[in-house]
Amino acid sequence: MRDIVIHTEADFAAMRLAGNLAAAALDMIGEHVGEGVTTAELDRICHEFVVANGGIPASLGYMGYSHATCISVNEEVCHGIPGSRTLSTGDILNIDLAVIVDGWHGDTSRMYAVGNISSQATRLIKATYEAMMAGIKLIRPGARLGEIGWAMEKCARSARFAVVRDFCGHGVGRVYHAAPDVLNYGRPGRGAVLRPGMFLTVEPILNVGGDGVEILEDGWTAVTEDGGLSAQWEHTVAVTETGFEIFTLSAWEKRAASSQTIQAVR
Repeated sequence: MRDIVIHTEADFAAMRLAGNLAAAALDMIGEHVGEGVTTAELDRICHEFVVANGGIPASLGYMGYSHATCISVNEEVCHGIPGSRTLSTGDILNIDLAVIVDGWHGDTSRMYAVGNISSQATRLIKATYEAMMAGIKLIRPGARLGEIGWAMEKCARSARFAVVRDFCGHGVGRVYHAAPDVLNYGRPGRGAVLRPGMFLTVEPILNVGGDGVEILEDGWTAVTEDGGLSAQWEHTVAVTETGFEIFTLSAWEKRAASSQTIQAVR
């Protein structure tokens, strides 16, 4: 069994830098997502941004992978390989990016829409984000990973979407993929006990149809078995002494959090 690493305060500071760069890259790429753009072009822009800002794309060369991002469109569940696929109005896509800054990994993914999308796609994107946040909000010392998975699964079922079970979140830090596995389903009272200093990714994947997936001949791209839409969100999160800290918050999430704080004070 792999050991779970407990990190120090200095490690938190290092992870903030990695998380901030990953989030900034996904903030930046949003304005480039549009009709007629290829996924290869989006990958190139992300790659150049990360390098220009002192980072290294973590997926580049990882297990033979040759791109800075994974870009998964519509029925692609995850690990979509950037290439000649051209975006069209109505498409939804996930851009998954991990960066290395001074040896530390910031790992995040986000959903984007091309023009006007269907109401079903809108609901799917929203429900997947809410599932991720439902899991994150239960992170605290003494909680068990089963609670996190249970919260995400419950959120998905409430919205009548299926949770993909073939992929999961993971420990992260100096190592890209480390212990423990963070399942997107579970039961309260089960799983590893969370302790301050643990770094995790929380990354639910929800499908419109069934939860079945298959891997294409490229050996990477996972797609829904029934051709239905799929969505994923991901944050890198730390367990703190009192709860959690999200390292990969986007600019709009930070603004929302600030606004909520101001409203609470008022």
